[in-house]
Amino acid sequence: MKTQRIGIIMHGVTGRMGMNQHLIRSVLAIRNQGGIALKDGTMLIPDPIIVGRNADKIEALAKAHGVDRWTTDMDAALANPDDTIFFDAASTQLRPGLLRKAIDAGKHVYSEKPVSEGLDEAVDIARYAKEKGVKNGIVHDKLDLPGLIKLKRLRDSGFFGKILSVKGEFGYWVFEGDWMPAQRPSWNYRAEDGGGMVSDMLCHWRYVLDNVVAPVKAVSCKIATHIPERWDEQGKAYTATADDAAYATFELEGDITAHINSSWCTRVRRDDLVTFQIDGTHGSAVAGLHKCYSQHRVNTPKPVWNPDEPQKLDFYAGWDEVPDNAVLDNGFKVQWEQFLRHVVEDGPWAYTLLEGAKGVQLAQAGYQSARERRWVDLPDLEV
Repeated sequence: MKTQRIGIIMHGVTGRMGMNQHLIRSVLAIRNQGGIALKDGTMLIPDPIIVGRNADKIEALAKAHGVDRWTTDMDAALANPDDTIFFDAASTQLRPGLLRKAIDAGKHVYSEKPVSEGLDEAVDIARYAKEKGVKNGIVHDKLDLPGLIKLKRLRDSGFFGKILSVKGEFGYWVFEGDWMPAQRPSWNYRAEDGGGMVSDMLCHWRYVLDNVVAPVKAVSCKIATHIPERWDEQGKAYTATADDAAYATFELEGDITAHINSSWCTRVRRDDLVTFQIDGTHGSAVAGLHKCYSQHRVNTPKPVWNPDEPQKLDFYAGWDEVPDNAVLDNGFKVQWEQFLRHVVEDGPWAYTLLEGAKGVQLAQAGYQSARERRWVDLPDLEV
């Protein structure tokens, strides 16, 4: 069988997300399955090189997972013409500069979100990639979650009729770090280090709403720092300067209202850590990460409000699970395969850096809305 190598420079994969989802479960999983079958039958085999500042860390990671190449020299990695893709999953604050440097080296670029902390910079880097003619992408991983695939399938089939509203609940209790170690890194709660619920999650909600329901046109957002003091990885107390909760309402195209609560200060009593409910004239559906349940209008019960008696209806019983109907792979891996095909044989790809800029636009508008206590419109972006 004919094979073709593709070299990938991977930066920032010693962190949890970069290591688990991008290196191990995506790039190495593709390599270990024998590659990706191209149109002509050639198997495309990724060959990663890990780049980072801590030599001991990246060497240990490379050895643990059978990666032959690693380096602390970013310039040398970018100078190698045999590696054609640069991927970044490290600090948002450094990302625009690293992407620009990779683009200058002629690399195609793919990165985690957000692409930047500011909208102007995000648009600039998207425009720069277009001007230089390199292929580019931003991770939109949640779109390939089984639950959201099923939800979009219902929308595309006309199941909902006219969509009226969307309700989203995301988050869980992140321990403060004093009596119980926190399960998220401390920088998430320091604005000066790039932390914040709005900057983290509204980028996700932009592409989820745009692609699964309808384009976002405006936002009204209330933010909070509910836990003012937390403890870091060394057990040292610090002041939380970033928002740990965001309560946002969105106006979508088609006069659809969406509301999503995002909080690291809530305890879960729902089907999953994130759930989305779409209500329409003909039916409703609720999706988590993997499962999706629907209720058509012919199966909708007819409750009657009576506060004097315990509720007799089992409201869960009237919902049917939407079947998988297909083997659904890891969402990060699916998008890596799409991007690699896009680079090598110009396969379809929609999640460009401009789409990443739209996520930054929504986050920036969310913060503006919270400061000014008003709705903020989202104008169209172009490069």
